[in-house]
Amino acid sequence: MALFYCGIDEAGYGPLLGPLCVGMTAFRIEGWEEGRPAPDLWSSLSSAVCRKPERGARAMSALGRIAVDDSKNLKLANSSKTRDPLVHLERGVLTFMRCRAGGTSKGTVEPVSDDAALFRALGLVGAPAVWYGGEPSPCPRACDAGVLGISASMLERTLAGAGVTVEDMACRAIGEREFNRIVEVTGTKAATTERAIGEHLATIWKRWAGAEEHAVRVVCDRQGGRTQYGASLARMMNDAGAPVVAETLEEGPERSRYELRGKWSDGSASRDGRMVVMFMSESETHHLPVALASMTAKLVREMFMARFNRFWAARVPELKPTAGYRQDGWRWLEDLGPAASDDERAAMIRRA
Repeated sequence: MALFYCGIDEAGYGPLLGPLCVGMTAFRIEGWEEGRPAPDLWSSLSSAVCRKPERGARAMSALGRIAVDDSKNLKLANSSKTRDPLVHLERGVLTFMRCRAGGTSKGTVEPVSDDAALFRALGLVGAPAVWYGGEPSPCPRACDAGVLGISASMLERTLAGAGVTVEDMACRAIGEREFNRIVEVTGTKAATTERAIGEHLATIWKRWAGAEEHAVRVVCDRQGGRTQYGASLARMMNDAGAPVVAETLEEGPERSRYELRGKWSDGSASRDGRMVVMFMSESETHHLPVALASMTAKLVREMFMARFNRFWAARVPELKPTAGYRQDGWRWLEDLGPAASDDERAAMIRRA
């Protein structure tokens, strides 16, 4: 049996400014047996993938393995003088994207050339706000394109040898207006992340949950200390156009698991569909698809924030950039002063 092994994680849940981004990755694993735990892809892909960036001359060369980990461990400080802060995120995300199924020759997807192309490749259509518009910026900005190509070839060989396929990588960006609207309607900040998770789950369901010859397992990073997700899972899926029933398999301090069941249709046939969804604390340290989703979400948010800072620096050239986190966000708003109207301030500040 084949396994579709998917991960979902977010970046930007807590900041005052900027979008909330939720990434999703999906892998197909051949030769998986029902009842077995999810495979350790760090082990299966170890000839091309590692958790921590390698040191020395191999670190960013074509011979160095690709670091995949929680984005917080790979994003360098913005004060870094020797390397671009996004260098490890960019190399990991762009290399895996080049190896997605359904690409050009040998399964390799054509490389992106700028941030706008990256957004499109991840399913992002349109800017979340006017300050995320403007001219595209080069992508990659931190990695040599030739190194990325060689890295993708190395990863592609390793994936093929392990019976693993990168099926999809996607991201959902919730801008400030939408974020505030969801909070206002629902009365809870958690609903913002749920909206994006539900859309990703519905995509996974519609693509893979109806086939009998494979299983679908999705791992999501747990939201705080919450342990019960059954009712919200059914609601999220229904809102995203994929009505299901959620059966609780396990709810505990470390993880909560549910089996989703419902009617599945591909337009020509209809049958019973099912998939298992797990919410787990620190899931990005245990499941490579979640770690890669975390990296994808963080890279997209950072690129949107670069556009955000360019937009406002055009009005106030001496304005120091912000990453959008609360303390620095309030500093940045004070420095911005009257360059933004009251309406613009109201539109850019997240209310929760």
